Amino acid sequence: MSNKINYDNITEEQRKRLVRRAGLASVVGTSIEWYDFFLFGTMSALVFPQLFFPESDPYVGLLQSFTALFIGFLARPIGAAFFGNFGDRIGRKTTLVTTLLLMGVSSTLIGLLPTYENAGIIVTVLLTLFRFCQGFGAGGEWGGSVVLSVEWGTKKSRGLMGSLTQIGSPIALLLSSGVVSLTILITGDNFYTWGWRIPFLFSAVLVIIGFIIRRGVMDSPQFTKMKKENLIAKQPVLEVFKKHSKVLLMVVCASLAQGVPFYIFTTFSISYGTEQLQLDKGFLTNTLMFASIVEIIAILYAAHLSDKFNRKLVFYIGSLCTIVIAFPFFWLFDTKITILVILAMGISVIGAGAVYGPLAALIAESFPANVRYSGSSLGYQISASVQGVSPLLCVYLLNTFNSTVPISTYLIIACLISIAAVSILGRKILKSDRMDMVG
Repeated sequence: MSNKINYDNITEEQRKRLVRRAGLASVVGTSIEWYDFFLFGTMSALVFPQLFFPESDPYVGLLQSFTALFIGFLARPIGAAFFGNFGDRIGRKTTLVTTLLLMGVSSTLIGLLPTYENAGIIVTVLLTLFRFCQGFGAGGEWGGSVVLSVEWGTKKSRGLMGSLTQIGSPIALLLSSGVVSLTILITGDNFYTWGWRIPFLFSAVLVIIGFIIRRGVMDSPQFTKMKKENLIAKQPVLEVFKKHSKVLLMVVCASLAQGVPFYIFTTFSISYGTEQLQLDKGFLTNTLMFASIVEIIAILYAAHLSDKFNRKLVFYIGSLCTIVIAFPFFWLFDTKITILVILAMGISVIGAGAVYGPLAALIAESFPANVRYSGSSLGYQISASVQGVSPLLCVYLLNTFNSTVPISTYLIIACLISIAAVSILGRKILKSDRMDMVG
């Protein structure tokens, strides 16, 4: 179908086909990009301290590894501003193809890096640089994918359409954990010498698949109409800060209830389980795969409920679920009993999934159309840069207090902040439907 299609004259069947294509592109493209992003997090816990920071003691090496991980989070707001500007002015589709390629190339290059033993400090610098590029690309990915899918949805299906981007996150975690687990199984002890490269090099194959799918997507009718009527914002990023700064702040705070639990229950729990509890690495990555499946179900069902009932209510319930599990998660984990560790991982992501499901539509609905890509991206990614310090902070708290109590407390505070933010967002912003507004 031509990119110059007249949306006013398409049949209902054609519209449904375009919606399905946009939904598929959101799921596949976002899954591939987050695969690259999460793979770095898993490797930061498993092998990077030994490969790229070998002169440090284990605690310092892990801190350095998680610091490199955090660089990607710092890059995400920068990428959000850069790609948001183009996404609101040029188009959602073209921008998303670019972010996909940037993420894929960066991951492939990480897989080709020599180790510190072979090349010295330069590889640590390059690792950090490629991680920055990953974060820069991810900064433009989420907002664009959410906006494109939500704008293709109807008023009664925006939550579900937005969740197609959201399930890309646990699908990516499932895929990255699965690839790492399979690689560990196949390569054995060689995983720490050359096997670790395979998951990164596999990214090149995934990017080709994602590129083909995304090229066939059309920009949303809403954006096409804005462009035709010359309603495109000239400086969308600046306009977000000038006209929608309060909304932006609330979106930043609202996103904490998903990101902070996610990175504690996934990235940090891997290092905690292996370093502190001496649990098997393969077992933990397999448990992450199980948790990813649970989260996918939670996201889709929560998004459906948010369309049927109320987005804020579903969000509150998800946040409260996370608060309830904040302490029991570590109690179960510390038993080192297989079934209880699996149970802890499984129930830990239910709350985060219930928050993540309606979050995409909630954020997209908070900004008018001509700055929606920029506003959604900036709000979510500024929050992500705050969330990204979680694994690093958790390592520090555990080492300082020799207890997981401060970590659970941090988790609860993040959720309470998000509940307050969504409450304010609901009163101030969501009284009117902003999906069709411009300005």
